[in-house]
Amino acid sequence: MTCKYFAKCGGCAYIDRPYSEQLKLKDELIGGRLGKLAAACGCQPEPVIAADDSFYYRNKVHSVFSRDRKGNIIRGMYEEDSHRVVNVSGCLTEDRTADAVIEEIRRIASKYRMKIYDEDTGYGFLRHVLVRTAQYKGKASIMVVVVTAQVQFEGKNNFIKLIRTAFPEITTIVQNINDRQTSMILGERNITLFGKGYVVDDSLGFEFRISPSSFFQINTAQTKKLYELALKMADPGPDDTVLDAYCGTGTIGMFMSRSAGRVIGVELNRDAVKDAIDNARRNGIDNIQFVCADATKYMLGADTEPVDILVMDPPRSGSTKEFIDAAAKSKIPVVIYVSCEPETLERDLKMFVSKGYRIERIAPVDMFPQTKKCEAVVRLSLNA
Repeated sequence: MTCKYFAKCGGCAYIDRPYSEQLKLKDELIGGRLGKLAAACGCQPEPVIAADDSFYYRNKVHSVFSRDRKGNIIRGMYEEDSHRVVNVSGCLTEDRTADAVIEEIRRIASKYRMKIYDEDTGYGFLRHVLVRTAQYKGKASIMVVVVTAQVQFEGKNNFIKLIRTAFPEITTIVQNINDRQTSMILGERNITLFGKGYVVDDSLGFEFRISPSSFFQINTAQTKKLYELALKMADPGPDDTVLDAYCGTGTIGMFMSRSAGRVIGVELNRDAVKDAIDNARRNGIDNIQFVCADATKYMLGADTEPVDILVMDPPRSGSTKEFIDAAAKSKIPVVIYVSCEPETLERDLKMFVSKGYRIERIAPVDMFPQTKKCEAVVRLSLNA
């Protein structure tokens, strides 16, 4: 497929290449970053696990709202390394229904002359729209998050009626208030305008409640491969305690709970922890608990109980030296590291190896086709 925004957007650096070539480039990326380190431990990175569908895979779609030079309302994304908005409609990596929902909101905003937020002046109302698509009991479920600069939403009821008439599969609409001059998309306050304020997805074999600010992988099909791979690498038994650090809504920990004796999930985002607790309840899982805490501070805690397997899925910035020092000091036998950033993964793996751990397996997974990004799952074990 040809992307008409390729020259301006910069989000999909590989979209002009055949998918087979993209996979080779990602093999080279992981090999270049981790090959020598892995070889010193007696292993080599495996070939990247390909996606079955390399287009229209993003279940979360975000659009910035702005105006062009003629004053027309546009929606799209920031040009790479800038805050210039590229007017994008029909992105080839985004769920098509989610894209259509946002385009309809742009049409409504234009028709009813909604005030669009101006980053330079700080004046205006509508800043962003975020749409998350899910599958629940065989039916599509959509959450729409309208990010605004003020609470007062003129024409709110009419907006809800119009967008739900166009897309009856929308199950919840949330207004997120972001009144700060910041590059962050979401503010801290959510107001539920319609529905329950979250969506539920059951496409991974569990039911997962997902709130506006909760982390959930954007490529559902590849996520199942990723988490099943992490479970296989961890291979927990009925006597094992698993610590799921940076656990988000509890997705990986719930996969581990099938085989482990006990799972402890640690997450700093309070909304994500609420979702995680609800997820365990709605799936009838009673061998998992969740702690709202910073992962590093939790690991440094004096009362931290013995852990047999550490599973960690940190943000793109990676983990911290203090976290890794504490994990090594606790002599956790097995570490499963899930990473979305090869550079910080390399840095953290070097620290683990320096603390007496050995890399046993590196398995990359292509979660983000058409882009330079590549996820990877790594198993480390503590040298005897």
